[in-house]
Amino acid sequence: MKKLSAKLVLLPALALFLICLGSSALLALTNNVTEEKIAEQGVLAIQKSLQEVVTEVDGEKVESFSDEISLEDSEITYYEAKNAAGDVIAYVLVSSAKGYGGDVKVMTAYDLSKTIVGFAVVDCSDETPGLGQNSKTHFAGKFDGKSGTLTVDKNSNEGQNVQAITAATITSKAVVSAVNASTEALEKIIAAPAAKEGGKS
Repeated sequence: MKKLSAKLVLLPALALFLICLGSSALLALTNNVTEEKIAEQGVLAIQKSLQEVVTEVDGEKVESFSDEISLEDSEITYYEAKNAAGDVIAYVLVSSAKGYGGDVKVMTAYDLSKTIVGFAVVDCSDETPGLGQNSKTHFAGKFDGKSGTLTVDKNSNEGQNVQAITAATITSKAVVSAVNASTEALEKIIAAPAAKEGGKS
């Protein structure tokens, strides 16, 4: 049997190593670019949601929003909506609660008197299609003008009641629970502005 030279053995191995190294570097670069684009899309989606949830408060137009601010010891985040003079005229809180299939995330806007002036379900993708996923449209306008702790009701949307989606009570309870969590968090934000972390005011 003919003896293989070291050159014949090492060259293919070296070539394979270089190919693997180049592929790994290219994959890492692609991942970095992809992650950046996903992050950018996430920011744009949040900005769009903010603009849809609250455009004006008591006839005063919202001109800008602060960066995301983390509430201390909480998974709830919030944004400050400002007028042309840079004064805060509303708060927009993002919260979530466990639904039927997964977390339901909502965005709730409040004026300075803690009254709800805007609301949207921003993610209910794990809920049942045709039922829980209807929360994106079902709850439009149902929270406007409400304040304080709210409860789910099958038939009424009066007072502290929020009318549930037919045959989707668990999702409905998750939506209202998330809003109640935001309302509770807002008390801390307004009472102790110094408690906020991160972001820009």
